[in-house]
Amino acid sequence: MPAYKRVLLKLSGEALMGDDAFGINPTTIDAMVRDIAEVVQSGVQIAIVIGGGNIFRGVAGGAAGMDRATADYMGMLATMMNSLALQDALRQKNVEARVQSALRMDQVVEPYIRPRAIRHMEEGKVVIFAAGTGNPFFTTDTAAALRGAEMNVEVVLKATKVDGIYTSDPKKDPSATRYDTISFDEAIIKNLQVMDATAFALCRDRKLPIKVFSILKPGALKRVVMGEAEGTLVHV
Repeated sequence: MPAYKRVLLKLSGEALMGDDAFGINPTTIDAMVRDIAEVVQSGVQIAIVIGGGNIFRGVAGGAAGMDRATADYMGMLATMMNSLALQDALRQKNVEARVQSALRMDQVVEPYIRPRAIRHMEEGKVVIFAAGTGNPFFTTDTAAALRGAEMNVEVVLKATKVDGIYTSDPKKDPSATRYDTISFDEAIIKNLQVMDATAFALCRDRKLPIKVFSILKPGALKRVVMGEAEGTLVHV
């Protein structure tokens, strides 16, 4: 029996790269989609916010010295590319998915409309939110917190390359230990940087827990939604 009825999954663009330098690795996205499909089949409603670092950072050399707002809009377009790729991969696994964009691209995807997004989820479709918040200067972490609050999800699942939050960087410190649970206040005091400050504050104020886990571990996403011991839970 799933521990959650409705969740928001935050994927970084870099997670789609696999071992590649940039772009979308077909094997990596296929493994992710299999895990997402399992969660949908278990009856959990799922929304996804995806970053664009795998595409935009691949051209970031040309963006050096660029106006920040312009660079952020380019990043939003990168999230659109990732969202369309994820939608297509899900449909190939017979999972219905809809992309809604915070920037209008009516010939390609739906605009972001909250009641419609909720209805899609209630019908068992995966909703992928593209283009962040639609505003420069806000990260896709903030978009995940915002859409999570708007969709009335029970938890924000932050998928990373690390299997939770550690006392220090486990790659640099072999003695680092992983937290099973940690409070928002403790994470702030210890400067653990779970998400960017705006996103973290929004989740804390809305009493919206964050679960940090590794998307690279096969089956980890399903274990999280089933309430099994996986990753780190940040709570009020």
